[in-house]
Amino acid sequence: MKKTILLLMSVQFFVYLGFGIIIPILPEVIVQQGYSEIHVGGLITIYALSSFFTAPLWGRLSDNTGRKKLILVGLAGFSLSFFLFSLFLDNLMLLYFSRIVGGLFSGALYTAVTGYVADITSNEDRNKYMGFLGMSIGLGFIFGPAIGGLLGSISLSLPFTTSAVLVLLLMGYASLVLKEPVRKGEAVKRALLPKGSSMLWQFRIRYLFLMSFMVTILLAGLESTFQLFQIKQISMTPLQLGYLFIASGFVDAAIQGGVVRRIKDGAETKWIIGAQLVTALGLFLLPFTNSLIFAGVALSIFTAGNALSRTALVSLTSKESGGKYGTAAGLTYSMDNLGRIIGPLAFTWLLTIQSGSIYYLSAALAIASILLIVLFKASNKTLATTKKASASA
Repeated sequence: MKKTILLLMSVQFFVYLGFGIIIPILPEVIVQQGYSEIHVGGLITIYALSSFFTAPLWGRLSDNTGRKKLILVGLAGFSLSFFLFSLFLDNLMLLYFSRIVGGLFSGALYTAVTGYVADITSNEDRNKYMGFLGMSIGLGFIFGPAIGGLLGSISLSLPFTTSAVLVLLLMGYASLVLKEPVRKGEAVKRALLPKGSSMLWQFRIRYLFLMSFMVTILLAGLESTFQLFQIKQISMTPLQLGYLFIASGFVDAAIQGGVVRRIKDGAETKWIIGAQLVTALGLFLLPFTNSLIFAGVALSIFTAGNALSRTALVSLTSKESGGKYGTAAGLTYSMDNLGRIIGPLAFTWLLTIQSGSIYYLSAALAIASILLIVLFKASNKTLATTKKASASA
């Protein structure tokens, strides 16, 4: 059981590492090849699009053909996408194709892995093991840009070649270790709007879903534009960006491990408001970047605020869901994905028009999003109250 869970955690880690590893490399490739900067956002967005909108298909295939088979197919396809990207850095159309392939098979891996965990766990311990998968996803997001930056300083293709080989080795190990589980239910389909979601939008929890979108779109916007802007400001290299993302990863970990546990029950809204103000401060500082250290400080301030907002939101949304945890989690996931689909393309386009001024806009959006929390607190239409009223009727 432990060996299987560790393997599945490794699969999820590599899927989301694949999302992040391109962040420090892509701007360098686009600049060197003389392509329009908007393609940085386009190549990030196309990955999220192909993953999100093909997930329902993979969910059905996982239920029909088996979890293990789909995991192996997903790993093979994911490895292929890395090889394609490393081989065709000078061909824009094939770069887009490789990102579509990567997103396509990442959707297969997500649905098959979550379905596998649901099959091998009981109701009592399922949340714990799903939490382990979530931790692996978070680590992939943190280490992806760092590894991409460090290996990319040697060769722009090296991060992708290395990842392709490691994913192939993981596929070989999975073929030996994994056994097809006894089916207990269906795989997670990751629909755009989960079943029953329209009911949740009638309650004040809707403000938390919109807040999740705002928090994610600001993060995706920064990820897609940060190096492009810093290349102009301080001629930042992928190696330097790798160092900065490692530092911000430690900040993220410190927030998750040290600050979040200090949030008392009922105090989440105050922490979210404070976190958005910190996020805005980090964004506001970015246009004034004149050194690597200054860029690192601004990025770390942003990371601290964003990490705190994300974690406090997850906790508050869970409490506010009135027992409908699955539907609420599905809607939060949908809002996050919409942020990752819209954010990169929108913010790289704005960067081509406004340059560093886009961070003033981002800071303003971070502050304006506090209104959603104000509206949430002002509303009495809560699922928890409705649930109690129904029970006493």
